[in-house]
Amino acid sequence: MAHDITLKLADEQATLKLGANFGRALCAGLNVYLHGDLGAGKTTLVRGLLQGLGFAGKVKSPTYTLVEPYQVSMMRTAVYLYHFDLYRFMDEEEWDAAGFRDYFNPQAVCLIEWPDKAGSLIPQADIDVYLDLMGKGRSARLTANSTAGKQCLERFLESQS
Repeated sequence: MAHDITLKLADEQATLKLGANFGRALCAGLNVYLHGDLGAGKTTLVRGLLQGLGFAGKVKSPTYTLVEPYQVSMMRTAVYLYHFDLYRFMDEEEWDAAGFRDYFNPQAVCLIEWPDKAGSLIPQADIDVYLDLMGKGRSARLTANSTAGKQCLERFLESQS
């Protein structure tokens, strides 16, 4: 099975749908890096992902708070999903003082926008998601970097057939 998936997304609705389908393939313990320029759809993807997992509340970008926590159900188990936006992150001491390191654990899923800003402070990605603007739409590439990431992408592909 392929562990590098490329998709064309016609519009915002397609990005939300990708997020919903991808979210249903996730399991606890995964770290997902979200790559793309400003406006590429990273937060839109997370919004779709959370909605697909049944979260009915408002999903906002954690640009100023650095992280937004959510509790969702995955495979009939309550899981914390942490949505990081590190665009404005500048201080490693802030990372330790806030206890962010503890968020990366086997009972959580961490979705990280702008992961390069944290350098070596965060664990390696199980899955990298690359979003690029293409005219009125986007392209999305999902790449697995670990066994757990590969299993997730296999579940995602199976759900698409």
